[in-house]
Amino acid sequence: MTIVDTHCHLDYSGLAEDLPGVLARAATAGVDRVITIGTKLSAFEKVRGIAHGHPNVFCTIGVHPHEAGKEGFPDPAVFIEAAKDPRVVGIGESGLDYFYDNAPRDAQRRSFLLHIHIAQATGLPLVVHTRDADDDTMDLLEEAMRRQPFTGVIHCYSSSRRLAERAVTMGLHLGIGGILTFPRSDLIRDTVRQMPLDALVLETDAPYLAPVPKRGRSNEPAYVAHVAAKLAEVLGLTMAEVERVTTANAERLFPRIKPAA
Repeated sequence: MTIVDTHCHLDYSGLAEDLPGVLARAATAGVDRVITIGTKLSAFEKVRGIAHGHPNVFCTIGVHPHEAGKEGFPDPAVFIEAAKDPRVVGIGESGLDYFYDNAPRDAQRRSFLLHIHIAQATGLPLVVHTRDADDDTMDLLEEAMRRQPFTGVIHCYSSSRRLAERAVTMGLHLGIGGILTFPRSDLIRDTVRQMPLDALVLETDAPYLAPVPKRGRSNEPAYVAHVAAKLAEVLGLTMAEVERVTTANAERLFPRIKPAA
């Protein structure tokens, strides 16, 4: 059986310095595919280069809400052209972050709407970041979904049950990461138990949010196996069942992530 890490940042410090070792350890842990996420257009070519340099690595193109004020309102043609690359498997991450407010909220909203439009135009899944902005995030997604359906994932699900229910109702996936393993995450675990299994995908958000028992270390794709083990415990399933179903979910959400021959 194999696992897919649907969200990490291989170009970030903590991973980029030892990329061959990071990917080797992931393979040893059974992680056979990794999606490295775009957060700045100015760094996209580096992210895409990593994907092209490793047969089991794929990437997305996007502007993180923290960067929405710095990177302005990019030309949609940049995204459309990048989406023609088969190694580019998604749009984002984009969304709203009212916790840090590193960019003006109107800039975040405008950028998010652009990403939604690009996901609709290309058919690629949307990778959504939301923090302390649940209602605004979901209102924008639901309004857009009514106009033209699209696929996507609420990355790093760690919020209210209401957000999870709204996301799953509109056909979005939930990205389950290291937060599921934290001692104080009982409410998250309770919510995940109530969600349909076919809506869940695994992720690390590496180099951030290392799961128990790796807390305090730089996170990496290999550690998604600990998330899978915790999810199996929470749902009362075997590890093999979790690996099989979450991999199938990831392949359905990101149909371009074909395993290397």
